[in-house]
Amino acid sequence: MSAPSTRPEIRRRRTRKEKIDILRRRYDQARSEDEREAIWAKARQLSPLMSQEEFRQPSARRPLRAKQQS
Repeated sequence: MSAPSTRPEIRRRRTRKEKIDILRRRYDQARSEDEREAIWAKARQLSPLMSQEEFRQPSARRPLRAKQQS
């Protein structure tokens, strides 16, 4: 029996990281505390083990992958 492929796992991690980066940017631009709480709730759903301090820290922000145009 062969080992399961890690490709789907890598894809899930990459997608999750991109979504968290988008939410971080929205959090930085939020004007009200209610907006920030809503954004934090979404980030918490994506990554339950991440603390709010970790979320607020700037990550190594690299450009997001360009979406393929059809």
